[in-house]
Amino acid sequence: METRDLGFVHRFLPPKTEGQPVLLLPHGTGGEETSLLPLGTRLAPDAAFLSPRGKVLENGMPRFFRRIAEGVFDLEDLRLRTHELADFVESASKVYAFDRSQVVAVGYSNGANIAASVLLLRPEALAAAILLHPMVPLVPKSLPDLAGVPVLITAGRRDPMVPPRQTEELMSLLRRAGSEVETFWQEDGHSLIPDEVRAAHEWLSRWTRRS
Repeated sequence: METRDLGFVHRFLPPKTEGQPVLLLPHGTGGEETSLLPLGTRLAPDAAFLSPRGKVLENGMPRFFRRIAEGVFDLEDLRLRTHELADFVESASKVYAFDRSQVVAVGYSNGANIAASVLLLRPEALAAAILLHPMVPLVPKSLPDLAGVPVLITAGRRDPMVPPRQTEELMSLLRRAGSEVETFWQEDGHSLIPDEVRAAHEWLSRWTRRS
C-alpha cells in the first residue's frame, strides 16, 4: 500500500493481475482515502486502486472542492481542484508505473462530482467513469470530445440531495460531448444499495473485457 506525497494524501494498491483497470476512488463528503477501497474491491477485486483524500475541509469533513451552499458550488475552486486532481493522476501514473489509458474513476457524491468535472475539463485523464449519485458540476464553455469514454451514472429517484433532473441534465451534457452514457436508477435515496453496486460491477466487467 503506497502513500507517497504527490500533492494528495492517498493510497495506492497495485493490481493483483495484469490487464486490470486502475480505479480512481474519490470519496464523498466526510470520507477519506480508505473510504471507497471496500467498494473498489467489490467492483474489481484484482484492479489497482488509487484513492486520494479531498483537500478541502467543510466543518472538518474532507471534500474535493468548496461549495457555497447545498448544491451550489464554488466554480472557481472547482476548476482549480479539478486540474489538481487530473495532475495528481498523471503524476501517480509515472510514480506507480500504471497505464493512464486504464484509469476508471469511481466516485461517490462529492467524489462523483469532481470526477464528472475531470471528464468535462481534463478528459484525457480518464478512460471511463462510474459516477455514483452525481450532480452537474459545471458546464464548460466548449464541450470536450468524450467519444470512446463511456460513463455509468447511478441515481436514486428519492435522493434528497440530487434531484432526478440533475441526473438527466448530466446525462444529456455527457452525451452531447460524445460519451456513451448508461444510467442505473434505484428507488431509494442517496445511499448506495446492493443492486446499484451489482450494476456497477457488471458495467465495469464489460468495460474491462472491451478494453
